[in-house]
Amino acid sequence: MATLQVKEGMEEQFEIDFKTAGQYISSIKGYQGHTLKKCLEHKNKYLLLVHWDSVEAHEIGFRKSDVYLKWKELLHHYYEPFPEVEHYSTVLDNSL
Repeated sequence: MATLQVKEGMEEQFEIDFKTAGQYISSIKGYQGHTLKKCLEHKNKYLLLVHWDSVEAHEIGFRKSDVYLKWKELLHHYYEPFPEVEHYSTVLDNSL
């Protein structure tokens, strides 16, 4: 999970580039899917949820890959401040 603060005025281009970046992250072994949500109260704030088989799939499989360098080049200049990434496990899932 990461809260993304996008520099003001760059939201539209960020969303376009994020769609492109999806091909990079989805190519990694252990990737299960992701969701990007936009905050209704703050137009430049987003919530990124990525589902992985394991923390290692993210931290080693993705972050240490050449694909991550493409992800980083495409997206990291949008963030201010740089997002903190945390890993969570499901305790309860009552989704439909």
